[in-house]
Amino acid sequence: MKRIALLGSTGSIGKQVLDVVKNNPGHFQIVVLSAQISSEKLIEQALEFEPKAVVIGCENSFETVRSALRGKNIAVYTGIDDLNSIVERDDVDLVLVALVGFAGLKPTINAIKNGKNVALANKESLVVAGEMLTNLAKKNNVKIIPVDSEHSAIFQCLRGERTDNIEKIYLTASGGPFLGKGKDFLQYVTPEHALQHPKWEMGAKITIDSASLMNKGLEVIEAKWLFNLNVDQIEVLIHPQSVIHSIVQFIDGSMKAQMGPPDMRLPIQFALSYPARISSTFPRFDFSHQSNLSFYPPDRETFPNLGLAYEALAKKGNMPCILNAANEVAVESFLSGKVGFLQITDLIEHCMEKISFIENPDFEELVQTNKQTKAYAQNLVKYQFKA
Repeated sequence: MKRIALLGSTGSIGKQVLDVVKNNPGHFQIVVLSAQISSEKLIEQALEFEPKAVVIGCENSFETVRSALRGKNIAVYTGIDDLNSIVERDDVDLVLVALVGFAGLKPTINAIKNGKNVALANKESLVVAGEMLTNLAKKNNVKIIPVDSEHSAIFQCLRGERTDNIEKIYLTASGGPFLGKGKDFLQYVTPEHALQHPKWEMGAKITIDSASLMNKGLEVIEAKWLFNLNVDQIEVLIHPQSVIHSIVQFIDGSMKAQMGPPDMRLPIQFALSYPARISSTFPRFDFSHQSNLSFYPPDRETFPNLGLAYEALAKKGNMPCILNAANEVAVESFLSGKVGFLQITDLIEHCMEKISFIENPDFEELVQTNKQTKAYAQNLVKYQFKA
């Protein structure tokens, strides 16, 4: 029975994690649940899964959650400090981080420092502090197990292989809802259009990132740190069918691909059960319903966010942090109608040009970079950019 702390239980990934747990009685126990503002959903989950503790990030909701769970032998905590420290519990074997954005970094660091294996669905942690996290994991003999379907695919393909035998990896991308569209079309798209992903069910932020190809750019940065690769060893392929989730090419020219239905519960279950592989009742891929698989390079001219991510990775330092923070503000501003879709890129470029570069940032400098970039980006949205 693996004991799990699930951070971000009310989001898209968190809900699918709980579906995997429910479908595998006897394998997993939920010890901790956390949510930022969705107190009603957190209460519902706590009553069903009976964790030992819950954390509600919004302190105004603390009394609501505590009152609803009174008499259930479930400890209730609130605030960022409690979220960061809850991962230190002795009765937690695995911390699954499904928080969105920079907020996932500190609890991930604390979990690793306390010797907990981490199943990481928060790509921003590795984007912002990949070198710091991977070095810390080695020091504490901790595994970082990727939950993203693409990185899970690479992780699975590399089982039994030496990483120094990797020649190249290919991260596949569906292309999102605007595949094949030009800038003349993109300048008029609305958040409602961008949220209609053709293959994957995801939260709003990651869905917009997919539409702009920033999601794939962030995954490129993640892959560099997860698999100790050089920038020129990581390529992106558009694969609209979303059946092959990523590919490893080895130094002898042979290739391994991991494939399956576009169902996030599959990589989630693998991350939870690792190093074991357990059975599931989830739908299987049916070859009779898939007549072809296509692959082609991404259109970087129309979707320049992918190139910005490669630039940030090449420069290193705090540049990926700047990229990530600017993108968080840009996506939030697009969803609220304050900027247009194409202005997401413009906003990120402005921040990458203007925010001070730090070659070897420590944690506090990353915190300050994140704060400074978001403030600068919000100011740009308020005074210079209009949807």
